Amino acid sequence: MRLGCEYRSGEQAEAASTRVRSAWYVVCHVHGSYHAPPTTHHSRLTPPAARVMLDPRMTANAAAPPPRAQLIHIETDRRLGHEWDEWDGRPLPRGGDFSAPPGLFFRFAALTLGLGMAAGAAVLFLLAPRLGSVWLLLPRALWPALGAVAAASWLWFGVLILSFYGGAVWLPERSLERGPYLALMNLTSQVARAFGKRDWVEHAAIDVYNALVERRGRTVGKGELLVLIPRCLSKQALDGVLAIAGRYEVPVFVATRGQLARRVIRERRPRAVVAVACERDMMTGLRDVAGRLPVLGLTMRLPNGPCRDAMLDLDVMERWVKTWVGA
Repeated sequence: MRLGCEYRSGEQAEAASTRVRSAWYVVCHVHGSYHAPPTTHHSRLTPPAARVMLDPRMTANAAAPPPRAQLIHIETDRRLGHEWDEWDGRPLPRGGDFSAPPGLFFRFAALTLGLGMAAGAAVLFLLAPRLGSVWLLLPRALWPALGAVAAASWLWFGVLILSFYGGAVWLPERSLERGPYLALMNLTSQVARAFGKRDWVEHAAIDVYNALVERRGRTVGKGELLVLIPRCLSKQALDGVLAIAGRYEVPVFVATRGQLARRVIRERRPRAVVAVACERDMMTGLRDVAGRLPVLGLTMRLPNGPCRDAMLDLDVMERWVKTWVGA
């Protein structure tokens, strides 16, 4: 909008100046700045003092508090354990059922033993010149020692297979499922991972372990058995576990993390444990706990992916609890 102004001298100019100043104040308010109205040399009027016209929005902004960072909270219906960090969100094979025959574990275990012996022989071959510089007969002495270790390992492996398929356990538990077998399980899992068969091989290895533990025929009191379950069970599975625990009067603990599971075992000091977990978490738990006390590990089915709505075989759990408490 343009304002046209007519300038006069004397009283007319003075009267007109009032209107001009009013018009300039309007312009100042519209454009946010002030400019003194033009005057002539005939006028004795003094330009009005500059006035600051504040826009209401400027006043509101000045009174508002400084901006704050926003905290973004994402709700999620599952919390993945560290063993599933690489999961891409796709459905798991066979609806999350990794059941596999025990023979799959034994084949990969034999491969693991063979690779271990080959690696030991390669290291000894490469270090033989340096070892010979220390003592000339040292390499010659180490080769028979390596052969003896290999023979003992294969003999132990044969006893393991015989104990599983034969129905009778031929070695003490510290020399079998609660001893070298735990190390073999973990090494075999690493080899199976390279072939993309980790979960199936781990499932088969856990089944072999459970069979050996069951054949020991151990019994404990009701207060000496502890049932450990994960947080990701479906409502149906959780209700079934609680019903079994109430029927046989055994305590149940929800292990949200492996650290808490180890803590409750340390504080309650049970004589035996029935643990429920997926194959990956079960392998970690057996490695940490099974060497100190007997554990039966029940694996789960994961129809909706890891760490959510897991299912389990309640009949197997009840059979294990009933057998151990001698009911």
